[in-house]
Amino acid sequence: MKAKEKVEPRAPRMKKKDLQEKILSFLEKEKRQAFNYKQVAFAVGATHPANRNDVINILDELAAADVILEVDLGRYKANSNRGTENTGVFVRRSNGKNGVMIDDEIILVAERNSMHALNGDKVRVEISANRKGQEPEAKVIEIIEPKDQVFIGTLNVEKNYAALVTDSKYLAADIIIPRSKLKGGKTGDKAIARITQWRDEEMNPRGEVVDILGRKGENTAEMHAILAEFGLPYKYPENVEKAADKIDAGITPEEVAKREDFRGVTTFTIDPRDAKDFDDALSIRQLANGNWEVGVHIADVTHYVTPNSIIDREAQQRATSVYLVDRTIPMLPEHLSNGICSLRPDEEKLTFSAIFELDAKANVINYRIGRTVIRSDRRFTYEEAQQIIETGEGDFSKEVLTLDRLAKELRRRRYENGALEFDRAEVRFEIDNDGKPVSVYFKESKDANKLIEEFMLLANLTVAESIGKVAKGKKAKTFVYRVHDNPDPEKITNFSLIAQRFGFKVKTEGSAKEVNKSLNRMLKDVKGRGEENMLSMLAIRSMAKATYTTENVGHYGLALEYYTHFTSPIRRYPDMMVHRLIAKYADGARSADKQKLEDQCKHSSDMEQLAANAERASIRYKQVEFMQDRLGETYAGVISGVTEWGLYVELDENKCEGLVPVRDLADDYYDFDEKNYCLIGRKYHNKYTLGDQVKVQVARADLDRKQLDFALVSDDGNPNKPLKEHKNKNPRHNPKDKKKKSRSHGGNKRRKG
Repeated sequence: MKAKEKVEPRAPRMKKKDLQEKILSFLEKEKRQAFNYKQVAFAVGATHPANRNDVINILDELAAADVILEVDLGRYKANSNRGTENTGVFVRRSNGKNGVMIDDEIILVAERNSMHALNGDKVRVEISANRKGQEPEAKVIEIIEPKDQVFIGTLNVEKNYAALVTDSKYLAADIIIPRSKLKGGKTGDKAIARITQWRDEEMNPRGEVVDILGRKGENTAEMHAILAEFGLPYKYPENVEKAADKIDAGITPEEVAKREDFRGVTTFTIDPRDAKDFDDALSIRQLANGNWEVGVHIADVTHYVTPNSIIDREAQQRATSVYLVDRTIPMLPEHLSNGICSLRPDEEKLTFSAIFELDAKANVINYRIGRTVIRSDRRFTYEEAQQIIETGEGDFSKEVLTLDRLAKELRRRRYENGALEFDRAEVRFEIDNDGKPVSVYFKESKDANKLIEEFMLLANLTVAESIGKVAKGKKAKTFVYRVHDNPDPEKITNFSLIAQRFGFKVKTEGSAKEVNKSLNRMLKDVKGRGEENMLSMLAIRSMAKATYTTENVGHYGLALEYYTHFTSPIRRYPDMMVHRLIAKYADGARSADKQKLEDQCKHSSDMEQLAANAERASIRYKQVEFMQDRLGETYAGVISGVTEWGLYVELDENKCEGLVPVRDLADDYYDFDEKNYCLIGRKYHNKYTLGDQVKVQVARADLDRKQLDFALVSDDGNPNKPLKEHKNKNPRHNPKDKKKKSRSHGGNKRRKG
């Protein structure tokens, strides 16, 4: 006889008052999200049928009373900021969409309610939701802490007035400049200005010129403008350079006697062909037992730059060298970076070294870390070292080939242990004497590059372990770590779905080692395919950013428990911090001040990000400049980004990226599907997705905005979406269409895909 199924007892009906309290509590807890009545009912446990009706009624009543917001039809969220005062950071945009950032949420601020606050100002605001169904708005009532900032643009000097026409995405208005505050600037000069006054009743702020960068369009002026845009220095203070010029190499017999002497050991550097600051060298010799001794020798910058000196304060503030397309802005004055500290051949140099004994399988038998003196025998470019690796012939071929063999064994084990294998080609430009890009080439990492990378990684992880890895029960001393947190599960899942569309499987669950191995397989399999660059970039974007901190959480990408930066003190301030800590602890000193170090770590991480942004901006500028002479030409490309305002397309030939504005997709209204990274036509259901192959024409090249605009010619790579000849029209939008989505219409009609 069949047993009766067990029936769960029905949950009792909640009182309406208790239910309302639970609903308010839930919406306040999840105040950044909106929910429908079913989601709310489930969240508060209202499973009784009568309670489901109660939930609908309560939500309607609370929305009518403006206690909560009905943001869309049938979707509700908390209105906890209603009628309250709060403080936040003002976000100004040149498109007029200003706001205030409070607890990671941006609340709209109309220009009339902004008190002309600038981007980054700390403000006090009054928040209110004025109309039912609308998001709350804020009104600035006080600018608590103005952010010190400047603006870059082009001067327009007339007979009765002058103005700086800004390039800023944070300011739409031109800055009015009194003629007495021009610093000699003329019409067409690229300049930096500061706002000195912005009255409530005036549309434009008033200001003064801080510096003249040069003529608009001149290469140096434009590169300096990019640096200034990100708040990065573009010239060295004279007093810092004078202080550096007084420093002597000081390699005396007394100093040499304090150090391990490697001047008689085969030593060389391997660097890019245009490098001037050689901050690392490798030495190698065979020991009596048949093992190899490999020395990783790093410029001993902190021997010359003492704490709190004028040079040290400048280096700490800069935190990093900045590498633009055509120049390097060094962290240290050139007398140090390219002179005294640079490990140039046939010159005695003071170094800080990690020396390893390695067996034939590249296992570390033992190591030591300490101060040394070296004399480099040879300066190799990467190309010269690569030639030796490929042919087996050249200066110090035995040593180079041995290091290459050991490096490959180290690398094999790293990947076996779950390290990520990003090997993306970098876009580089050949620049003429005027700074104009004449050709594009791709910089690839070959065996010679990887040889150096591998031994630098070994030195960095060994130094980190020497301080951070302590016996059980003991506490490690405060140290500077280079950490890389685990990826956000949602981002890695989204990336996996995109990769799946191209036939690649990426694991999203399991150990970090398993996930990374599947990522490495995908990166290897996509090599040479049209979507390689895009998928590599998306994989990188799905990862967390590496940062500096005293809190060690390991390095996910390298699959290492301990990691730091020790090998580039000429160009990174954290490496100088690490050198000082190693020396300090070797002398038996107590643990360093953690909070002070953490503050320096955060500053270094922030400056590193700014430097990376400036480098990308300089590349974008050169890409636009390069394509300026190619207006009207047609290229094959791949859709590398999809947004509500259009499609980003990366050209196959030169990796330049441009935008196909959604307003120029003239065959339909297009809605942005954020989850699936695509634009979908409402009427004909045509779809543009990440990775689609398309043909585009270069339509516009805007150097001020550093933006290329493309016109879509065809999407022959997607046979289900034939497109007739594109007519570059500016479609009009239907003002009656209330959907807050990307759209366009008019022009040619495409057959339904």
